[in-house]
Amino acid sequence: MLVVMNHDATDAQIEAVTAQIEAMGYSARPMPGKQRTTVGVVGNDGRVDEGRLQGMPGVRELIAVTRPYKQVSREWCADDTVVRLSNGTEIGGVELAIMAGPCAVEGEAEILEIAHQLRAMGATILRGGAFKPRSSPYSFQGLGVEGLIMLARARDETGMAIVTEALDPEGLDLVAEYADVIQIGARNMQNYPLLRRAGRSGKPILLKRGMAATITELLLAAEYILAEGNPNVILCERGVRSFDSHTRNLLDLTAIPVVQSLSHLPIIADPSHGTGVRAKVIPMARAAVAAGAHGLMIEVHQDPPNALSDGVQSLYPEQFAELMGQIGVIAEAIGRDLVRPLPGPVVSGT
Repeated sequence: MLVVMNHDATDAQIEAVTAQIEAMGYSARPMPGKQRTTVGVVGNDGRVDEGRLQGMPGVRELIAVTRPYKQVSREWCADDTVVRLSNGTEIGGVELAIMAGPCAVEGEAEILEIAHQLRAMGATILRGGAFKPRSSPYSFQGLGVEGLIMLARARDETGMAIVTEALDPEGLDLVAEYADVIQIGARNMQNYPLLRRAGRSGKPILLKRGMAATITELLLAAEYILAEGNPNVILCERGVRSFDSHTRNLLDLTAIPVVQSLSHLPIIADPSHGTGVRAKVIPMARAAVAAGAHGLMIEVHQDPPNALSDGVQSLYPEQFAELMGQIGVIAEAIGRDLVRPLPGPVVSGT
């Protein structure tokens, strides 16, 4: 339920409504808006005594939230959520955020080299896995803590923010020490203990859609994170399983406008996992921007044939540079801006 306040409601009136909700045994979430403040009732079991709220000074109306997800929905918050990172990058606003990097961190020299190249091309967020969930137990599983340290070094040298994956609740706190954005991967989208821990991390969360998940299931997974008090969630369409074998997955671009109609959370696209084929990444990245995605996550490797993970879908750096030029034109055509280059000098690598 949402308690909508009058546009001229005073702070004291809003505080009184908040206190009343908490006295009734629920949690209250005041949400100042452009025109008026609303107060969300969290933990509503359907037995809220509306009369105790309706007649309070400053209250305009009560609105029932009909979606199975509450805080994620546009009913709860009409204004778009913008996730702001420490290096100035915004995800969910007018700018198109660009996350790029290798699937996995393979070594310090390698991650520093690609980070410097990507920063020079305009990316502001470096992706790279330190812990890798793989279908085969014999595949490269990542460098672990060493990989996190290497990512932090790349951030220090380039100013790029870091997004990397956490695999379990126990390891999330460690990842949070190094990452600017914590990724919850497709295989863990419905790992509810992990989602709850992510909600208590204090860090922005990148939540990828599961390989067979509906949009409602994706939004309900995000609800777990918001329910723990973390509003900074970025959704990611990364493709779903289909019957066709020509691509690794089916990149569901329809999910972008659908999510934007249902939720205030930003949504980006990952055409690398969404296609699994290098030649398809650039066309689908262009299409995702045209569809209204708030950003892209692109796998880029300086030597894809010898990559330890997902080389077949990784762009060469020169291909990424080509893509950046193309999406800038598309973004301008639909009233968006390409992410602003990071300010300041770049620290020379060693």
